[in-house]
Amino acid sequence: MRVVDETGENLGVMPLEAALKLAAEKELDLIEIAPMVKPPVAKIISFDKFRYQKEKELKKQKSLQKISELKRVQITARAAKNDLEVRAKKADEFLNDGDKVEIMLVLKGREKYNRIWANQKMDEFMKMITVEYKITMPPKFIGKGIVMQIAKK
Repeated sequence: MRVVDETGENLGVMPLEAALKLAAEKELDLIEIAPMVKPPVAKIISFDKFRYQKEKELKKQKSLQKISELKRVQITARAAKNDLEVRAKKADEFLNDGDKVEIMLVLKGREKYNRIWANQKMDEFMKMITVEYKITMPPKFIGKGIVMQIAKK
């Protein structure tokens, strides 16, 4: 068993009994760090300190991970061009943050039956988005209008 002391200094390869005796002399614990390597690596350290370091390491890794969220941008078919540009900029921000964006084109009354016109409005809005994107859910007619999802390439 390869043994490392609390300062990180390599004490060399020694039998398990000798490593346990050395840890007991220092009033610390012998913790196996890498059991799959030949010879296995163990460290002489306080178990509480070891556990604290592991928790701190896991917390740091968790904070570095970015969880993708689903953001919604809602537009209407009769909205002015400036309003659509503002929503397109917001969609760009969401995509740059790494989030998925759900675009919902709300249709009212008779607008729901003119699907070709509604698809043209959705295409016009999609051309306003400057960030490169891929379509994760193609446009679908759902209840109030057309819904589609995009994500950054």
